[in-house]
Amino acid sequence: MTDRVYPSAKPNGTTTTTAPTATAANPAAATVKNQMYNPNRIPHRPTPTAYHRHNHRRCSCRRCFCMCCFWSILSILIILLLAAIAGAIFYVLYHPQRPTFSISSLKISQFNLTTTADDTTHLTAKLNLTLSTKNPNKKLIYNYNPISITALSNQVVLANGSFPGFTGSPNNITIIHSTLSMVSQVLDADSVSSLKSDLKRKAGLPVTLLMDTMVIVKMDKLKSKRVGIRVTCEGIHGPTPKGKAPAVASTNNAKCKVDLRVKILKWTF
Repeated sequence: MTDRVYPSAKPNGTTTTTAPTATAANPAAATVKNQMYNPNRIPHRPTPTAYHRHNHRRCSCRRCFCMCCFWSILSILIILLLAAIAGAIFYVLYHPQRPTFSISSLKISQFNLTTTADDTTHLTAKLNLTLSTKNPNKKLIYNYNPISITALSNQVVLANGSFPGFTGSPNNITIIHSTLSMVSQVLDADSVSSLKSDLKRKAGLPVTLLMDTMVIVKMDKLKSKRVGIRVTCEGIHGPTPKGKAPAVASTNNAKCKVDLRVKILKWTF
């Protein structure tokens, strides 16, 4: 009986490998392996939705802030423009003017500097003042509070006085008479030296008058808030009295200036 020789399942010179078989058996593992070791692959990154939302919210807040600032500035400019237009119309229609003051006369009836035994100097003075005030407006009325009046000579107070309140009608002149006095006022050394130096002047003692008051301006049914004014009168020189007769001061070069304490008038109905 002849034996049959069967060829081997593994040919000579052929190397057996199991990788294709494993790959064919598990293709998912091969895919993961290729993905892990691919050097040219761009890594996948999730979309940063939270960052975009935060950035969008920040832009919205900034936009709202800019819009609020824009409309606020625009509103202020419109209000200022309307106020300027109203002021210009009021000025053209009524042409408001400040009241004027002028010194009619000033008489020094008493002026004494007395030095006592304790080496203190006392001032006693009395002045008679007459001045006039005019309302140059045609439709504006000035209502004055009581006026306080102070006479000075180079910042040294000589006498004080007052005048009751009154109404300045349009195109009307009001005459003011007031008596200013100072009784035995103690002066410091600098004030005494200043007064004695001023008394030696040929033109006489320089006198400055300060008047302070509050005024309300009326026009038809409109009226303003109380406005403070100060009247400063300078250019007055007067000698001291030699006897019982008062000395008449020179008021030819006297000029009075009116200054508003509040620049803005607030009108109410």
